[in-house]
Amino acid sequence: MSENVNKYLDDLSKKVIKGSDIESPSFNFTNLVMSQIEILNKKQTIAYKPLISRTTWVLISIGVLAIIIYVLFFSNPTEGSSWLSQLDFSLLSDNKISNTIPDFKLSKTLMYAVVLFGLMICIQVPLLKNHFDKRFEL
Repeated sequence: MSENVNKYLDDLSKKVIKGSDIESPSFNFTNLVMSQIEILNKKQTIAYKPLISRTTWVLISIGVLAIIIYVLFFSNPTEGSSWLSQLDFSLLSDNKISNTIPDFKLSKTLMYAVVLFGLMICIQVPLLKNHFDKRFEL
């Protein structure tokens, strides 16, 4: 019985295929498809927007510079009545951790490794940023 159903479906599909005309694309089919693809690419383009804007960085820099200039030129180190001298920092110097730090020694090899690791990170970050910026440019 399944053979009859398969034969019937096969005959029906042959009749449908023979009865249909061969369709051909329009004259400017390729141009239409490519224009649609270009529109999709333009919609998906993500513009780079930094997390902290340039204006914010300028304001932060001006603020830090103003504090440094004030401390260097306008504060009087001979005055004992500054707000900084009234703070109690004895908690930072009188504890078990800070008392053990002078006894802690690092080898020269470890110090060289840490310095070189930091130097390599400082070199690689700009290189990788430049690489990814070029990669994502259109």
